[in-house]
Amino acid sequence: MRVSSVAVAAALTIACLSASLQSQRPDDQIDPRSTALLVRGRAARAAGNLQLATDLMESSVAVDPRNRAAFKALAEVADATGLPGKAIRLYREALLLEPNDVEAIKGQGEALVQKGAVNRARDNLTRLRTLCRGACPEATQLAAAIAKGPPIATAQATVPPAKE
Repeated sequence: MRVSSVAVAAALTIACLSASLQSQRPDDQIDPRSTALLVRGRAARAAGNLQLATDLMESSVAVDPRNRAAFKALAEVADATGLPGKAIRLYREALLLEPNDVEAIKGQGEALVQKGAVNRARDNLTRLRTLCRGACPEATQLAAAIAKGPPIATAQATVPPAKE
């Protein structure tokens, strides 16, 4: 009697795990609507319209939250608009979908440097070097960003402009 209840619990656990693993889709099975929104968002970014790009890319993620490329593109836009904290979070979302994405690890490391978290960026660099095991442009770029260090805030940069 005791064995049957354990067997039933084990069977239910296996059934739940297999169902959840089947629901995870690889990158080539992303919803086409999400991919189309991402393409439009990248075009808006290239045209210099960062707000429209953000809106389209956020819609892309809403349509298919498994679109890792959309998270990375959103992080790049956040970084370009001077929001490294938001970029770090978005890169983390991409890394939850694919922990070994070297572009996301590098991007997150660069955003960490901008935020002043150089030690955490070094952890990303170590992780990149472990993943690459050879020539790795992402590791080289992150090492250069770490060597450069975080941006230095000046008094002018921290004081809001006067209203006229």
